[in-house]
Amino acid sequence: MSGKFSALFILMVLFPLCTAAGCRFSEKKESASSRLEVGRTLGAEEDTGYARALEPRGFAFPRDHGPHPDFKTEWWYYTGNLEDEEGRRFGYQLTFFRVALAPQPIRRSSNWGARQAYMAHFALTDVAGDRFFYDERFSRGAMGLAGAESVPFHVWLEDWQARGPAETFPTELSASTDTAAIDLSLRQGKPVVLQGEKGLSQKSAEAGNASYYYSLTRMPTQGRIRIEGKQYEVRGSSWLDREWSTSALAADQQGWDWFALQSDDGHELMYYQLRRQDGSADPASRGVLVTPDGSTLPLLGEQLQLVATSRWRSPRGGSYPSAWRMKVPDQDLELQITPLLSDQELDVTIRYWEGAVRFSGHYGERPLTGYGYVELTGYAKDNR
Repeated sequence: MSGKFSALFILMVLFPLCTAAGCRFSEKKESASSRLEVGRTLGAEEDTGYARALEPRGFAFPRDHGPHPDFKTEWWYYTGNLEDEEGRRFGYQLTFFRVALAPQPIRRSSNWGARQAYMAHFALTDVAGDRFFYDERFSRGAMGLAGAESVPFHVWLEDWQARGPAETFPTELSASTDTAAIDLSLRQGKPVVLQGEKGLSQKSAEAGNASYYYSLTRMPTQGRIRIEGKQYEVRGSSWLDREWSTSALAADQQGWDWFALQSDDGHELMYYQLRRQDGSADPASRGVLVTPDGSTLPLLGEQLQLVATSRWRSPRGGSYPSAWRMKVPDQDLELQITPLLSDQELDVTIRYWEGAVRFSGHYGERPLTGYGYVELTGYAKDNR
């Protein structure tokens, strides 16, 4: 799923209202009472005429690293854990979301007219400094303000961008605010992982309620981070989630917990647990275990046990799980997962928690340690 629906929903609802005005939002200007909730946005927009994810398809790279404009929604979701030469740790998130405003191209008299709208999130975790920085941007796919291209690869919103050569890698990421910035170079590392059934990721039993979904689970990364004027040379590992679809959660689904974990011995584990309104796990929850050689083991929801062992209460309202015990009994896999900072909540148009984590445990008789990212949606409540 990523779990990457939160910002998608923002686009589905807000952009038809604000694109004509070219609006841009700041997380500090949006009042709690005006924010959207994930559930309220489901099915809010007509999707007739858009392509749908109905069956497995063939993937072709580097073309599929680029946009799929016939589908209503799409995202490029980068996360990573990095450290400098002294061992100071950082986490980052840079995400680009595209939403189609019309299923077919429309002839417009103005150069400002656009068929596509874009949103981006940038976040940076400074573990030693106990600081979390984030920002949110919106723009239209017109006048060069935002867009996506396949060859050479380029996705951007203003000066936030992911850019690469014709073969996509190395991919250069850059984003900055007044207080924080990244300038990173990512190599591919492991091969593409097709999630779900050969890349078709079913989100519920409803036909078409699915996405095309692939991941790059380990991309060696190096570059620079700047925080309040101080620069750090860093290296580490990144993860990319890519999805495109014309769908949303089912009516009885409230949110999700998404995990992207990279172990020091070369394994990766992705798992998303969709939550129903009553808090139970939806049967459509899925995961995958990736071995050091790049082979994959799909995981069904019933194969994996996830228990929250602690909670963090947001000063902005609501509470989130803040530590987990994850088990895959038939693989003799058990992990304890904890955030590197408790408060990695993005107080943006739809408020959610996404941040860097560490984990330890075992896989059979082998100890496992490592770092990753977790996303939590559907937990935030407004303070009234």
